[in-house]
Amino acid sequence: MNSIRLGDTAPDFKADSTQGEVNFHEWLGDSWGMLVSHPADFTPVCTTELGAMANYEEAFASRNVKVAAISVDPLDSHEKWIKDIEETQNAVVNFPLIADDERKVSELYGMIHPNDSATTTVRSVFIIAPDKKVKLILIYPASTGRNFEELLRVIDSLQLTQYEKLATPANWSKGEDCVILPSVSNEEADKMFPKGFTEIKPYLRLTPQV
Repeated sequence: MNSIRLGDTAPDFKADSTQGEVNFHEWLGDSWGMLVSHPADFTPVCTTELGAMANYEEAFASRNVKVAAISVDPLDSHEKWIKDIEETQNAVVNFPLIADDERKVSELYGMIHPNDSATTTVRSVFIIAPDKKVKLILIYPASTGRNFEELLRVIDSLQLTQYEKLATPANWSKGEDCVILPSVSNEEADKMFPKGFTEIKPYLRLTPQV
């Protein structure tokens, strides 16, 4: 099983999906991306997750994030499952559900569960920046549904800290104070952060989100 680490280039691939063939890097373009995997079609937790992901369409679009889902089931199964998702979750699925019945993408991304069936993918999340670098990897157990508010919060943090010399503290939400990186001197901070900052400790300085 391949091991992808933070900072690696997200593997490119070509695959069929419910929205036609996906050439992954080309499909991402200049957008951020979120790729989520599912153990199988017609599973209860995943049905609620894909419905939630569909209902967060505008929130992802406003952050320039393209989303896609993948499992090892074939395309015709995906198309039938989408009907169930839309019916039961009051949602419209406008993102591609990638078919990976030959497990090529799942193995490329290390999604095959090592302690389960050889055809079962773990429930992974990969968030990818416009430069195609992997910025976040999360792995969930089958019993626990993903929290899409948390995924949006993480994306907000990643997008903020990608270009600013900032980090976000515990439980941070968009609009709240950020942490200035220790590598930035107070003199530099005065110039970089016009709203000022509060020094709690020399290594712990807070500034309002720009």
